[in-house]
Amino acid sequence: MVRLRGSVFILAICGLLCFGLSSLLSASALDEATSTNVVTTEPIEPIPQTIALNSEKVELGNQLFHDPQLSGNGKVSCASCHKLSLAGADQLPKSIGTGMGFVNAPTVFNSGLNIKQFWDGRADTLETQIDGPMTSDHEMNSNWPDVVNKLTNSAAYKAEFAKLYPNGINPDNIKDAIATFERSLYTPNSRFDQYLRGNQAILTSSEKAGYQKFKDFGCVACHQGAGVGGNMFQKFGVFGDYFKDRGNITKEDLGRYNVTQDEADRYAFKVPSLRNVVLTAPYFHDGSVETVDEAVKVMIKYQLGRPADQTDIDQIVQFLNTLTANVAGDQS
Repeated sequence: MVRLRGSVFILAICGLLCFGLSSLLSASALDEATSTNVVTTEPIEPIPQTIALNSEKVELGNQLFHDPQLSGNGKVSCASCHKLSLAGADQLPKSIGTGMGFVNAPTVFNSGLNIKQFWDGRADTLETQIDGPMTSDHEMNSNWPDVVNKLTNSAAYKAEFAKLYPNGINPDNIKDAIATFERSLYTPNSRFDQYLRGNQAILTSSEKAGYQKFKDFGCVACHQGAGVGGNMFQKFGVFGDYFKDRGNITKEDLGRYNVTQDEADRYAFKVPSLRNVVLTAPYFHDGSVETVDEAVKVMIKYQLGRPADQTDIDQIVQFLNTLTANVAGDQS
């Protein structure tokens, strides 16, 4: 686990943090993936074009992900806050489930690349993450005995689970199916991935200039790897006090500190993936910024502490647009 420790110097090296919207791909996932003609000298890696997953578990997980009967009131599903039509997010500053949430919902796309789950990293895996919203009184407000009972009363679900899991319907198998579906939501063929695989002509000169500035400014110190983020924690506010300037500090603003009780983790958050970032507004854990342009300005001010003119901002945003891609297999 990457922990936030040390001086402001170390924080400064880490540079750019949180668009509101992953660990680098695990060794096992890399073993399952195929990728050719990759430019390996770049700090950002292309997402493997294929990741081996059990297709029947993916389909079952898809059904469960979209099934509102898993919630206490029968009206909220995982997809209520992670809409596949909205790049795995919900376009709300704070998500609404059975009640009003406290943070901006991160995209579920490419979540299988994350080092931890949630903004504060309190879940180690996608499987353990599912416990959070399932039992939260403002998200799905349910409990596992009720969920198991509801699914057991469905002949279709009983048949599907019996086919895939020898011990049938139980919390671990439900979580396994949903997590397998979530791992299938990777986006491997952005224009930037194609560029990294050798297609130098696919980016414009301005987009290439934006990528160079993304590196030169120090953004890649935190936003790198296959997820273009998601593989470390970082303090929000290295060269300025973001929370003092914003005002109304909440418990959620304490970030990783809420998990570790380590002062070094106060105001630290999992650095989010920037893949599909232009589609997942509003930004940051608090959903306080509505545009990518403004988010870049906030990051340059509070994380990098350096001047940047509008041309710099525009070119970085143009580069960020090249990270947009559909989920694997989706040709829409």
